[in-house]
Amino acid sequence: MKKKNKWIRRLVWGCSLFVIVAIGLFIYLKLITYSPSSQAELAFQSDNLVKVTEVKDGYKFEAGMGKVIEPNIIFYPGGLVEPKSYSPFARELAKLGHRVYIADMPLNLAIFGQNKANSFLEEHPDESYVIGGHSLGGSFAARYASEHSKELEGIFFLASYADDTGSIKDSDLSVLQITGTSDGVLNREAWERARTNLPADTLYVSIEGGNHGQFGSYGKQKGDHDPAIDEEEQLEKVVLAIEDWITEMNK
Repeated sequence: MKKKNKWIRRLVWGCSLFVIVAIGLFIYLKLITYSPSSQAELAFQSDNLVKVTEVKDGYKFEAGMGKVIEPNIIFYPGGLVEPKSYSPFARELAKLGHRVYIADMPLNLAIFGQNKANSFLEEHPDESYVIGGHSLGGSFAARYASEHSKELEGIFFLASYADDTGSIKDSDLSVLQITGTSDGVLNREAWERARTNLPADTLYVSIEGGNHGQFGSYGKQKGDHDPAIDEEEQLEKVVLAIEDWITEMNK
């Protein structure tokens, strides 16, 4: 009986320790997660121009009126960045006619939600899609694309790259790579090495003065450099690059 009680006490102690560690980790991740700026919160609101709705696995941005222009766009947020932080980005693309989905990742980490795109693809299975992501989100978008290349038209990277697991060099996907010259977070050496995981005809766009955090709207990220352009100008250049890429893809 004493041995049994001792085993039960150890089990209870172990379970309690696990719960305490899990709660502590959850609180810590919440504390270091980047929240959307006031501009992003405003961009998340529906109006006559853009309708914003919550859907399974994330959020959808659509033009308030007019025909939907394909491809639909799926976006994976950067690590520890709340999805609403990309509302200005999604809103601008929706105003151009695209249906845009932003994935809501578990703990705001794409590593736990690589297949979130599945539910978005299922909404309009007869329409075309591209996928993309910022930082960590871009790497896991690449991993998804490498396994679902037949269901996608292309992939874009914002301060990100395809690692070996997400190699798409032998796919037929159209690829766009966008970086900023003032980015202090992106590992440039890893980014250069990862170019071998992309097709030879990948389009590269460098935004002069753009940094890492301004690919979203959540303030300055730890380790980032000060940008030489403001958030609105960087967003404008990013959206223009994506729209030009899509236009060329649709020819």
